[in-house]
Amino acid sequence: MLEFFLFKLPWWGYVLVTLALTHITIVSVTIFLHRHQAHGALQLHPVLSHFFRFWLWFTTGIITKEWVAVHRKHHATVESDDDPHSPQKVGINRVLWGGLILYRRAARLPGILDQYGVGTPDDWLERQVYAKFPNTGLILMLLINVFAFGLVAGVSIWVVQMVWIPFWAAGVINGVGHYLGYRNFNLPDASRNIVPWGIVIGGEELHNNHHAYSASAQFSARKWEIDLGWCYVRLLNKFRLVKIQRKIPKLTFNQNKQHCDFETVKVFVANRFQVMSKYANEVVKGVCREEIRSASGETRRLLKQAKRLLASDYSRLSDLKKEWLNKVLETNSRIATVYAMKESLQHISSRSSNSYEQVRQSLEEWCQRAEESDIDALMKFSARLKGATAN
Repeated sequence: MLEFFLFKLPWWGYVLVTLALTHITIVSVTIFLHRHQAHGALQLHPVLSHFFRFWLWFTTGIITKEWVAVHRKHHATVESDDDPHSPQKVGINRVLWGGLILYRRAARLPGILDQYGVGTPDDWLERQVYAKFPNTGLILMLLINVFAFGLVAGVSIWVVQMVWIPFWAAGVINGVGHYLGYRNFNLPDASRNIVPWGIVIGGEELHNNHHAYSASAQFSARKWEIDLGWCYVRLLNKFRLVKIQRKIPKLTFNQNKQHCDFETVKVFVANRFQVMSKYANEVVKGVCREEIRSASGETRRLLKQAKRLLASDYSRLSDLKKEWLNKVLETNSRIATVYAMKESLQHISSRSSNSYEQVRQSLEEWCQRAEESDIDALMKFSARLKGATAN
């Protein structure tokens, strides 16, 4: 049987082609669908925007308005019964392996597109081609693959392309990203950073950072974290193809300020998760390390066990972990003080809907108590908090 196709490659050549094609799809999802369309963190040049839109139709059949609506609803109802894909509610296996089914089911919910899909493309191409014939691009991609690489290789590459986004985006990010990993920010939801190197999924691995600053075009929050999508954004920005609207602010501190003012309140309200993260690392864990160095025996063991728990959300701890934590708080006054101050600061942040003057007074009172604590790390943090600025 005569078989004609354009390219005959070694096995590793087909692997590289597949990885390149799927990577373009990942970049299209994270830059166009996620950062640009869903959150408005970027503005894209019309040519680049349409390329991403075409590529996603061609390789995934995703309808922009549906994807954006489902994602926005996830943020609005995260970890609740209305969350379209919370592993905390429906289980990790169901989201990991059936994320695409959950996505499609959510996209069909009455009113979801009108409520959460506002501002997405609504031109002739979207209405008459991309949204009207979402599977046509997939068939076209299959035919081109077979013509370029032959029947076996072409179909194999097509199959990988078909499962790539459903597994990585709908499964891993929505599933593992709310189940396993580390947290920079102690949020009300269960979001996690899967790994600190956001390379395979274009930076989407840094899911906890994204939930803390959902309107940011940048997902990396620490120096050692890599957001590959952000690297592409900065490169495209140099060629004026992308305009960055927002990114994670960098907190700085004016040591000369002696009192909390409205600038302090503004920074605290807008960056409360980052402030609480700094408190956990600089004060809670710092004091805990000091106490561990001076302790011994059973006390030292308890302190080591409780070190990470001190910065966690108490309501999310298991009964055993709560028992460990309560023992430490009962037996160590310094740790009990910084922990109580953490809870107090968290309470102030949760009341950020109050007037600026009410929040300012609460912060001023909190700083006064901190300065009277005679705990060096707490006193230093109080001084820095008064002079907090962001850029």
